[in-house]
Amino acid sequence: MWQKKQNPGCPGCGGKETIKRGSRRGLKRYFCKSCQSSFSVNHSRHQEVFWIPHIDGIPFRKLGDEHHLTGAQAYNRVFGELTSLPKNLEITQQYCEYTSGILIMDGKYIKVRGYKQKIPFIYGIDYETHDILFGILSAAEDEKTFLTFFQTLKALNYPLNVVLADDRTSLPLALKQVYPEVPLQLCLNHYLENIRVQLHVRTDPTYRSFFHALKKRVFDSYKNTEQLTVELESVWTQRGENIPLRQTILIQIYKRQKALFAFKDISNCPNNTNLIELFNSHFNARLKSLKGFKTKEHAELWLNGLLIRRRTKPFTDCGTKFRHLNGKCSLQMSIKKQAHWPEILGVHAPKI
Repeated sequence: MWQKKQNPGCPGCGGKETIKRGSRRGLKRYFCKSCQSSFSVNHSRHQEVFWIPHIDGIPFRKLGDEHHLTGAQAYNRVFGELTSLPKNLEITQQYCEYTSGILIMDGKYIKVRGYKQKIPFIYGIDYETHDILFGILSAAEDEKTFLTFFQTLKALNYPLNVVLADDRTSLPLALKQVYPEVPLQLCLNHYLENIRVQLHVRTDPTYRSFFHALKKRVFDSYKNTEQLTVELESVWTQRGENIPLRQTILIQIYKRQKALFAFKDISNCPNNTNLIELFNSHFNARLKSLKGFKTKEHAELWLNGLLIRRRTKPFTDCGTKFRHLNGKCSLQMSIKKQAHWPEILGVHAPKI
């Protein structure tokens, strides 16, 4: 359940341990136990929310200037508000339901002080609703991390039918342990791009005819395993020309056909991760302006706020297939019909 409304955080240090100290001139007075200072709050008007404009791109210093605060005070105010937000995992667990079971997964690397390299933030999006279920920040993108992700997903009772992702060795190993019967669909856009890079197709014409034949006869025309075998043998005979690199590519396609063409057996399943790439472009724009995070805890708070913002911000440019989502937000599409809209610090949504 949502937490009971707390006293406002201290605007000076961001501390959450505040107590009431009466009122003065119609303003409620509070005392901060952390920095031993007092402050006033006008409850007669809506208090400005800081975390939303910051998540949307306004730097701490500019946010402070707009409200007659220092950059440090704005920073403390933002993270004080982020601390009060519910966890995305809790929102999904208590209020959401899904039907398609088509999950698209990806991750972003985040700079956090104390780690030599950027660390991965792994998250998943339900294809039908475009809703982000949850995300986890981990020290490495390894089997243990993906195992934790899928175990968490299973605890949510998400009706997983297929996972779409880029080609990562550790992901299918973890998936098989938790969901042994659920197929993995590799993103064909990325898979074909990797082949282009291997063959230097864009800069060297040597393998272009081979690549175009491969794409047209195998990927664009796939129907079943029998037809795939015939086409691969044909390309091998006509274009293989005893070149090991070409033959290796053909052998790998045959061995990995289940992961490359799983989408053919699942209704409305895409064969790429384009949807989550759009979300990644939004994340990149915000992460690029940040120099990193002081601690892993700060990174988790900020990323949790970022996901909530994406889940509660209406779509405006969905294409034909998902045109019905425009003007609505993803959380609105996934929330249970009998549930009340979550009151999330200044975020308001239309009634369901």
